[in-house]
Amino acid sequence: MAATLYLIPVALGDSPWPHYLPQASRDIACTLRHFAVENAKSARAELKRLDHPLPLRELSIEQIPEKPAAADVERLLAPLRAGHDLGVMSEAGCPGVADPGALLVRRAHELGIFVRPLVGPSSLLLALMASGLDGQRFAFHGYLPAREPERSRRIAELERESQKNTQTQLFIETPYRNAALFDALLTACRPQTLLCVASDLSLPTETVATRRVADWRRAQRPDLDKRPTVFLLLSAG
Repeated sequence: MAATLYLIPVALGDSPWPHYLPQASRDIACTLRHFAVENAKSARAELKRLDHPLPLRELSIEQIPEKPAAADVERLLAPLRAGHDLGVMSEAGCPGVADPGALLVRRAHELGIFVRPLVGPSSLLLALMASGLDGQRFAFHGYLPAREPERSRRIAELERESQKNTQTQLFIETPYRNAALFDALLTACRPQTLLCVASDLSLPTETVATRRVADWRRAQRPDLDKRPTVFLLLSAG
């Protein structure tokens, strides 16, 4: 039987696997011996959390370079060529969606290898679902500029795009800079723009709140310190 490339969703935080992963996804992950991962240490922790039946030292866990070259992709996909199934894992969430893995998947398609995405958590989709903002037209922009005035200029651009296209804009930030981004959003955005702040998704400490910017300015500041957070905005005209 031909080998399969499995895309394995990973916990968004420290939770028991039944809280975020269907039994079928967990069972498939536990049959695999070969993995290409964003971070080897966190992948081992995830496989331990899944109660993988084999000792971790017996598994082949290869880390994906930050900027993989063509030779890296071929090396990482070598188990598939040898007839072995391969699992791709990010540090959190879904591989290939705001995380590494897309180049491996693209090359697998070129080689005629079957690619199977498994069901599991995506912080972007969970945030969009819970935001109440437009789920028909949306765009993810990754990280915004970390410094001013570039950050505020980019926020203003996204707000204009949102108004023009009636499009929800999603972006993230390194957790220790969440507060600075939140302040920039309240300063740069118009009062009627809708802003959603979604933190610790799928965890017991999860919070999701959507308000107009004018209301956020009057409300108590959310606690965003060191909490993985997705920001979403939608211009209200």
